Amino acid sequence: MSDLRSKFLEVYQILKSELLNDPAFEWTDTSRQWVDRMLDYNVPGGKLNRGLSVIDSYKLLKEGEELTEDEIFLASALGWCIEWLQAYFLVLDDIMDNSHTRRGQPCWFRVPKVGMIAVNDGIILRNQIPRILRKHFRDKKYYVDLLDLFNEVEFQTASGQMIDLITTIEGEKDLSKYSLDLHRRIVQYKTAYYSFYISVACALLMSGEKLEDHENVKDILINMGIYFQVQDDYLDCYGDPEFIGKIGTDIEDFKCSWLVVKALELCNDEQKKVLHENYGKEDPACVARVKELYNVLDLQGAFADFESTSYENLITSIESHPNKAVQAVLKSFLAKIYKRQK
Repeated sequence: MSDLRSKFLEVYQILKSELLNDPAFEWTDTSRQWVDRMLDYNVPGGKLNRGLSVIDSYKLLKEGEELTEDEIFLASALGWCIEWLQAYFLVLDDIMDNSHTRRGQPCWFRVPKVGMIAVNDGIILRNQIPRILRKHFRDKKYYVDLLDLFNEVEFQTASGQMIDLITTIEGEKDLSKYSLDLHRRIVQYKTAYYSFYISVACALLMSGEKLEDHENVKDILINMGIYFQVQDDYLDCYGDPEFIGKIGTDIEDFKCSWLVVKALELCNDEQKKVLHENYGKEDPACVARVKELYNVLDLQGAFADFESTSYENLITSIESHPNKAVQAVLKSFLAKIYKRQK
């Protein structure tokens, strides 16, 4: 895996070099240095799970066949396109949320001399994806399908972000808007398509498959993405900050978290009043009251039930898929996230 990761990082350097010499633009030393620094700051810094999953999935679909250097390069290039997409979302997301840190360093827009230039940098990141696709996939039968896939997933993610943002408009804190259905819609569109579906979709296209023949694969991966986000919501409250690397703030931030919508479903009128009065407030005493209510309602038990039911349903769906290689891809995804602690 470490060998695959180092090869993957080598491909980043190749793609970056090509983009910094893109003939469609007349580069100056200053503009090239800016984009070089901007890319290194925003693209390769995360866990790279989304990108590496393209190579993992493609290998599993090839059922043990040794991948050629060209196949590894192409799968890596598609993986990096997903990492570029992620970087674009995060640069703009941090501005919208007025965040301070990302991946242990200041958000890009908070770096001295960057500021709102970060908005344009986000647009550049997004536009570099079709540049990579055009250079390396233009002669492939699935080129148009790839362009379609990235456009579709970008639209779905931006629309999910929109639902999330308009639900938590400042000064309009209204818990009665929150429901499991709203939570599912936000998660499905904001997270599941670009965090789970797109990696497998890229591998399927490279394998010569048509995405319309794999709607059930999409459904399984979307459900996996929803399960993943519910875990995230749970860990925000109950995870060990030392271990997960951050202190959860969903309660203070008035997030439409699975925990609060589950609490709203389970609580009586008096408990509902406590939630309405304390949720979304910075005051540590208010946060403590919400957490106390979560314990009274046994949300840890509710989550354990949700986790085991989700896992059983996902395994049943996966095993009903007729293709063993596709089953292997889906099971490898599920194994990475089941009962995770961070």
